[in-house]
Amino acid sequence: MAEEIKSDRLYEILKKRIVQLEYSPGQVLNEADIANEFGVSRTPVRKAFEQLKNAKLMDIIPRYGAQVAPIDFKYMKSLFEVDRELEGFAARLAAERITEEELNVLDGIIERIKNYDIETDYKKLILEDGLFHETIFASCGNPCLVEILYDLHMHTERLWFYVQKDITDVNLFLDTMPQIVQALKERDAAKAEKEAKRHIDVFVERIRQELL
Repeated sequence: MAEEIKSDRLYEILKKRIVQLEYSPGQVLNEADIANEFGVSRTPVRKAFEQLKNAKLMDIIPRYGAQVAPIDFKYMKSLFEVDRELEGFAARLAAERITEEELNVLDGIIERIKNYDIETDYKKLILEDGLFHETIFASCGNPCLVEILYDLHMHTERLWFYVQKDITDVNLFLDTMPQIVQALKERDAAKAEKEAKRHIDVFVERIRQELL
């Protein structure tokens, strides 16, 4: 049981490093080095690597080792097609179920983002965006949907970090987030869904312009 807890905790740490590009796409991770760093046996490292492989964040190559998965833009295109629909659905549900406390959290995120310098505070900005999405996920009241969205969002967050040099305008966030919150405050499910999808579409279009 202790080994299982270690592997799950190790998975979360390594996942965060991959998503935030502390480990770059294509980087080879050594099982022994990771075990030494965390003071564990190779067993939980091996299990964590397998979890990362299942999450499409790592490739296990026989006789070569564990390699951080490259960002597959073809796969990301298919992921965004699913993500926009499910995030829209989550926003629709949230319009009916979100609490005043959760709305205050969303307002606070937007106010903090207004004060960020996108060049020096980029990581903070992406983490705030993640909190924004996670707050809406939590408020939708559907655990199955939340689990799926978390799995999708770790890939979109990784892409945010990857394109940092190409994102230079904070209005990419501020042109869409307030509209989502306003729709939630109005308890307008259709509008909330529409604005949540637009938030995704704006980001995808920027990626398309910069990288494709």
